[in-house]
Amino acid sequence: MTAFDSTKRHLGRGLFAHPLGVNCGAVAVSDDPQQVEVSNGHFLDGLRRAVELGANLLDTADCYGAGHAERMLGRLLREHPDREHLDQRLLTSSKVGRIRGSAPHAYAGRHIHHQFQQTLENLYTEKLDLYTLDSWDFGPQDGYLGSAIEQMCGLRDVGAVRAIGMRGPYVPYGATAVERDACAARFLHLFRIIRPNVVWTRFNALTPVITLDGEDLFAFTARHGAGVILAAPLAHGLLTGRAPRNAMLPPGSANGPTGLTSLTPEKAMRVTAGLQTLHVHFGNEPGTLTRLALLSCLQKADHCAAVVGFTGKAQLEESFGCLSGPALTTPELEVIDQVYAQIRTDMEEQSQHRTPQPVRT
Repeated sequence: MTAFDSTKRHLGRGLFAHPLGVNCGAVAVSDDPQQVEVSNGHFLDGLRRAVELGANLLDTADCYGAGHAERMLGRLLREHPDREHLDQRLLTSSKVGRIRGSAPHAYAGRHIHHQFQQTLENLYTEKLDLYTLDSWDFGPQDGYLGSAIEQMCGLRDVGAVRAIGMRGPYVPYGATAVERDACAARFLHLFRIIRPNVVWTRFNALTPVITLDGEDLFAFTARHGAGVILAAPLAHGLLTGRAPRNAMLPPGSANGPTGLTSLTPEKAMRVTAGLQTLHVHFGNEPGTLTRLALLSCLQKADHCAAVVGFTGKAQLEESFGCLSGPALTTPELEVIDQVYAQIRTDMEEQSQHRTPQPVRT
């Protein structure tokens, strides 16, 4: 059996990332200082363990915990003052576009520059490897789009940012064909104007398929020379057989993971039934479903990397351990794809009579 290739992947503009990185979105925020300090300790221990396991792509955003995640990651980076010279150079990735502050819009005026300077301070660094436009909302008639692109390109031109990213196409589980088409059209319009180096997108086996100029996301980005970062490859734990906390919240809830608020109990049962089919084919060993979900994403293309969230070191060890074994064979991938496709079909059938929602990302 062929071993999984865990060599670094080129995402563009000199960014070489381990196939699996970490997402810092699950940082804890609380009014209890003692609880926060304990949570911070667990979070930092998790980041340290991820780096030990090979992760060099550290993904965060200014809106994660209102900057708290960036500051926690900054504490880790201070422990590696020579990170530019490490064989495993740590890549810093952050995002902008969700925090408006006192500006009329998150992309208004020089707000991107203001947020960028705060991000550098939070991360205790002088530059970023990747800076991503985290929202497709550029104001009425995309009035702030031109300014946003100008500011991002300016940061890249002066070397403050190595690569520019933008959010990729994503709709929640069970999205209708109309919603998928609207999302694809919006993404294509923005992609052609922004011309990003990297596309950051939520993607996993349950993500509704979105076609871009007749291609899937991986063929499309490869043709345009853009790298891909896949977030939530485990569907916030759903694809591991462990239902995530708050997964059953009603639609529109402000809490819980993005995309899971549309996951009704009926849809969750369809997912569970499909995962049992995978157990029949691949066995019930601990971590089997995690391995299938991760490798089926990472084996889509060699210009993509995935970032996983974590609540502790054990969770990271399970995820990174999936990369130490054999790669999935073509017949295995075909079985996995068929099972996941059936789950998506079952979920979509329950959404056929739902009123299409506007694109929000």
